[in-house]
Amino acid sequence: MKYALLYIFTVVLVNCAFDLVPLLTLPGGEQWSPVALAVGFVFVIRDYAQREIGHYVLPAMLLGGGISWLMATPEIALASMYAFLIGELLDWAVYTFTGRPFSQRVLLSSALSTPVDSAVFLAMIGLFSFSAVLVMTLSKMAGALIVFFLARRRELLTQHAGTL
Repeated sequence: MKYALLYIFTVVLVNCAFDLVPLLTLPGGEQWSPVALAVGFVFVIRDYAQREIGHYVLPAMLLGGGISWLMATPEIALASMYAFLIGELLDWAVYTFTGRPFSQRVLLSSALSTPVDSAVFLAMIGLFSFSAVLVMTLSKMAGALIVFFLARRRELLTQHAGTL
């Protein structure tokens, strides 16, 4: 259960970090949190956790949100819980029902869930703008792309080894 525990831990860590890490002001005047870079990895860790514990990843998500409620400010915890709930359910559905190789499921599920998660979270904390959602989504997708390329490489190596 190492990925499931890592997933719960990173949900809590990211939520607490939103309270602690100061916002940056973008050239257009919008505010952005560098913590958004880490959120992309949370979505990908969820994919690994689902491979490990199946649909029990949903209670793990709720547990991470519940612990966040106790440790982060209520505003951040509530916004995060709603954003994670919506985004992670989208992520879970795409990951579960596409039937594609792992690397593709990571990329597809993140591409759908990260903009929704970003928009919901930013709207609930009063920082919504299209450019902020775009920047937050792109920063989250950076993490997903890294894992996509690593997982795809591993899949190709495994396929190649099987043909030898």
